Amino acid sequence: MKKIWNTSLSKKNVGKTVTLNGWVSKKRNLGGLLFVDLRDRSGIIQLVIRPESKAYEIGESLKNEYVIEATGTIVERESKNQELLTGEIEVEVTSLTILNTSKEPPFPITDETTALEDTRLKYRYLDIRRTPIKEKLLLRHKLMQTIRNFLSEEDFIEVETPILCKSTPEGARDYLVPSRVNKGKFYALPQSPQIFKQLLMVGGIERYFQIAKCFRDEDLRADRQPEFTQVDMEMSFVTEEDVMSVTEKLLQKVFKEIKGIDIELPLRKMKYDDAINYYGSDKPDLRFDMKIENVTTIFQNTNIEFIKEGLKNGQIVNAIVVKNHLEHFTRKEIDKCTDFVKNLKASGLMYIKIEEEMSGSIVKNLSEEEKNSLKSTLHLEQNDMVFLMVGEYSIVKTALGALRCKLAKDLGLINPHDYKLLWVTDFPTFEYSEEEGRYVACHHPFTSPKEEDVDKLLTDKEHCYSKAYDIVINGYEAGGGSIHIHDNEVQQKMFEALELTEQDIEEKFGFFVEALKYGTPPHGGLALGLDRLTMLLSETENIRDVIAFPKTASASDLMSDCPNTVSENQLEELGIEFSKKA
Repeated sequence: MKKIWNTSLSKKNVGKTVTLNGWVSKKRNLGGLLFVDLRDRSGIIQLVIRPESKAYEIGESLKNEYVIEATGTIVERESKNQELLTGEIEVEVTSLTILNTSKEPPFPITDETTALEDTRLKYRYLDIRRTPIKEKLLLRHKLMQTIRNFLSEEDFIEVETPILCKSTPEGARDYLVPSRVNKGKFYALPQSPQIFKQLLMVGGIERYFQIAKCFRDEDLRADRQPEFTQVDMEMSFVTEEDVMSVTEKLLQKVFKEIKGIDIELPLRKMKYDDAINYYGSDKPDLRFDMKIENVTTIFQNTNIEFIKEGLKNGQIVNAIVVKNHLEHFTRKEIDKCTDFVKNLKASGLMYIKIEEEMSGSIVKNLSEEEKNSLKSTLHLEQNDMVFLMVGEYSIVKTALGALRCKLAKDLGLINPHDYKLLWVTDFPTFEYSEEEGRYVACHHPFTSPKEEDVDKLLTDKEHCYSKAYDIVINGYEAGGGSIHIHDNEVQQKMFEALELTEQDIEEKFGFFVEALKYGTPPHGGLALGLDRLTMLLSETENIRDVIAFPKTASASDLMSDCPNTVSENQLEELGIEFSKKA
């Protein structure tokens, strides 16, 4: 077994004879001396092979990515390299063995690369050799160890739950697995261990956790994968505050261990309605200001016809102010902003420039009273840029919230090494689905409503709020959870509110509803997205960077050519045949 990591060696080891294993990262011939950068998982150390060495002939034949074993003596380098952890030493090689050769890689194995991501994903096993990817996987390992150690010390028990489950309604599409033994029937891969972790509470485990694989058949993006990993937790005899407190302490430990950052507790809490109102998002990025301001009342007596018409129809006027960056907003940039919000269903974008005189798209139609009110309400100063929008509440908030984040990135207002954490609480219990023409669960059908809203479940769904909470980090939902329904009557009322028939309930949740009748304790929990948390801690915006073998945006694996077709025999065994339409 390999006993020495390259970067475990330093100047204090000078004179020691060592045997090292790894890959050839680079070879150079300088005046007869061969210099080889040997790479292992820990990093690079320089080998030097002199012409008189028995290893010289083998050294001359080395190529990049050959796997070798080298024995030699550690000496101090004459020309030191401060960029390497081993930059003060090198190994004078006395014996060299080629353990395996290598084809020329399809892209250079270097820290910086111009290789296309699709190429790197096709040869992911080579991409992993690159330091940036390798370091993220090492960070992920350390994160998992920190989480396991913390939760074990807090008396949580790690329990595995099934991967082959029952398909249930509500939520994203399931990945289905046909049963060979029970033809015509299917398992579903779990979107989360939701029902099972609640059953563990019924079973008296009281504190459970699992680093669980989950699956959702949904459209992908930079921070989402079809298979993902959750740090899943559930606790009995707890309140919302209890669950949030445990999670905060866990995150405090994680940030200290992984980043050396002290997170001050308790974390800030913000109600869902306030998050939407001020930031246009239920995952607000607080690393910069630029709140959304409601200026509807300023325009109550406006002469601007399209605003007047909008207000008559119950619409609102909101604004965001970009402080002291007026020079950025050329005509071209303003047009980009307008096109951006139009893609989010907004009808358009108004703007005002604050110079010695106000200027902009609507200024000539503003009354002096409106100008003065805008200046005082928005605290406008020289060199400020104001964007305004009129429209329906949800469209205005969403569009300005997204524009706020875009402008912060474009203007460099975000410190990439800064972290802002908060809780978003008091989520709606229901949300209206235009596609289904009914109210569906905002989180899932087992989320407990607020006590004061239980009686509204059937009569006033729009104004029902739940004991649900999300942990938000830098504009990303890093995790979410809720107190869960433990009372069978409340659960039945929730099913009724979701318009599930008795047959639906029995077919999908019959075993779970039965379990609730056997002394279910009050319980609640939370799931942290391990992939997303790793992504945030490693300061990348692409979740594929922190997963060893990720899928592309089209849910395919370029390396193994998956998904793929299967043989007719396999389909026949499963009782499956494709229609001509498929």
